Amino acid sequence: MMGSRRAIRTLAVLACCALSAASVPAAAAEPAARVETVTLCFERANVIPWRTEQLGGLNFELLRMVEQRLNIHFDFQSVPWKRCLAQLQANAYDGAFAVSYVPERRALGVFPGTGSTGTGSADSAKRMHVDRYMLLRRKGSAVEWDGKALRKLQGPVGFQLGYSVGEVLRGLHVEVDEGSQRADELARKLILGRLGAAAMGGSDTAAIMRGPLAAELEVLPLPLIEKPYYLVLSHGMAERRPELAQRIWTAMAQVRNSPAYKKIEQAAQEGGNN
Repeated sequence: MMGSRRAIRTLAVLACCALSAASVPAAAAEPAARVETVTLCFERANVIPWRTEQLGGLNFELLRMVEQRLNIHFDFQSVPWKRCLAQLQANAYDGAFAVSYVPERRALGVFPGTGSTGTGSADSAKRMHVDRYMLLRRKGSAVEWDGKALRKLQGPVGFQLGYSVGEVLRGLHVEVDEGSQRADELARKLILGRLGAAAMGGSDTAAIMRGPLAAELEVLPLPLIEKPYYLVLSHGMAERRPELAQRIWTAMAQVRNSPAYKKIEQAAQEGGNN
């Protein structure tokens, strides 16, 4: 009988302990580190090897490696180029890529190296890539480019809407036509005689000269200009999160110079030359 009472008392004590333990709240789990999102717009066009509308190409490879390095998330938005730049200026996006530098574009956003006020020149060490603009003419045309001046030009020089090469052409004091959205549209206007020449990015030029329009066109041998392209951050983003802005640009340079990215870049560029 005594043994039974002891057993009952023991069970009661154990039950109380269990209830007590259950009433103590569990230690709060460590909150997961918050992943910052940065919304970026880019031109709604395929610019091989740098980017495609399907989020492929070297620009996206580079940015994804930056994401991993910094534990952030880029939200990519494909829009027409002029709208992308206008909405960057309005702080509707945190950034835009790939943007070439001209002083007038400091009003749109902040380039790496220019500081939060957007003054100074862009730091080419923190670029995304370097590309060049080439000049195209109709086959048999007499247009010449010696690296300093355009000669024997009959008609305006066309370029794509919103592209900074327009400033270069205006600096050459030639008539310009900015009425084309796409490189193939620009090439067709040239073939139809509505342009005297066309200025296109190197990757666009290569794509056109691999396509069905190539038989009627020629590429002048000297580049019009070679320039770096950047990830530009909005003034609002640079002011709100200046430390993150600097980390992104620093990581961009580190990734671009890394063996892993250089291997991807070499493979993509060799593929484009096949």
